[in-house]
Amino acid sequence: MSMLQVGTKAPDFTLPDQSGKPVSLGDFLGEKVVVLYFYPKDNTRGCTTEACTFRDSYESFTDAGAEVIGVSSDSVATHEQFAGAHGLPFVLLADTDKAVRKQYGATSLGGVMPGRVTFVIDREGVIRHAFSSQMNIGGHIEDALKVVKQLQ
Repeated sequence: MSMLQVGTKAPDFTLPDQSGKPVSLGDFLGEKVVVLYFYPKDNTRGCTTEACTFRDSYESFTDAGAEVIGVSSDSVATHEQFAGAHGLPFVLLADTDKAVRKQYGATSLGGVMPGRVTFVIDREGVIRHAFSSQMNIGGHIEDALKVVKQLQ
């Protein structure tokens, strides 16, 4: 499946967070803009840099009315360790069967490898921004924050 495009309704989903609690996209709709970012793997250099950059900008996102949610295929236990080790204040979701990743088309390299993709979803559940880049980690955060501020 190709990556979901701007203007598309974001599919709802429910996945366990780093404490095992089920979290749904619908939990935030109507109240917050959601910055949903898919990343390849906990505890790797690029993904740690990305998560820590979101952490360092987290207050800017929440001040602008957004919630940041990270998704990878790692387990709840791995997410719990990763979030604790780096002081991540946002939710990490365990998409262990990669179903949500596939639903959003958040893959790269011919649809085989896990992609680094960020979506900004407005309060009505519509995708307002989609950014895909394995290497431009800072671009995910900068672009997402610009869009969130425009949606205020």
